[in-house]
Amino acid sequence: MKLFVGLGNPGAKYARNRHNIGFMAVDRIAEDHGFGPWRSKFQAEIAEGRLGSEKILLIKPQTFMNRSGQSVGEAMRFYKLDSTDVTVFHDELDLAPGKVRAKAGGGHAGHNGLRSIHDHIGAAYDRVRLGIGHPGRKEMVSPYVLGDFAKADGEWLEDVLRGVSDGAAHLAADDGGKFMNAVALRTAPARSSKTPAKPAPKPEVTPEPETDDRSAMQKLLDKFR
Repeated sequence: MKLFVGLGNPGAKYARNRHNIGFMAVDRIAEDHGFGPWRSKFQAEIAEGRLGSEKILLIKPQTFMNRSGQSVGEAMRFYKLDSTDVTVFHDELDLAPGKVRAKAGGGHAGHNGLRSIHDHIGAAYDRVRLGIGHPGRKEMVSPYVLGDFAKADGEWLEDVLRGVSDGAAHLAADDGGKFMNAVALRTAPARSSKTPAKPAPKPEVTPEPETDDRSAMQKLLDKFR
């Protein structure tokens, strides 16, 4: 079994926040892959299902972002799992909107949800970093991540969520390369090679001069007509 953890804050007023893109990702996986209904356990909303041959427990901690590690730790201990069986989906300020990166281990880079998970299970878990961009100044970060996605973000956000869902089975099978390929097919599709060719320009035709069969006398007479 593996745990796929989406990070966010509970409650309708946070549902469309940039900080909640992790919740959005696991919601899409549950919907697209026929997971069971969400239910409450481990101070979280959980849903069970399968991705390929792997049993997966989706988790949305309901403890608010800065205490996310509590529910992750509870679930991990209950199922006697190792931290390497955990993959966390979270918002990433240091990636441009629409960019996605898979990563094993590492620091928390000041992310409150990741910091809490570090405190409860250590740093050796996998992450899927979902780019939301940076507002530009440090003092703007909190209102930015707790602000809703703009209407103009809808298209790239949908592509990211679809791509993550498309590649989820590869992620469950520990194939990060195929997961990233699935995401790329949604977020950066290859250009079609079937673009209609431009018609070839028509060659210029120089008309041949007409043959003059008149005699010299006839040409002279025609001049005076």
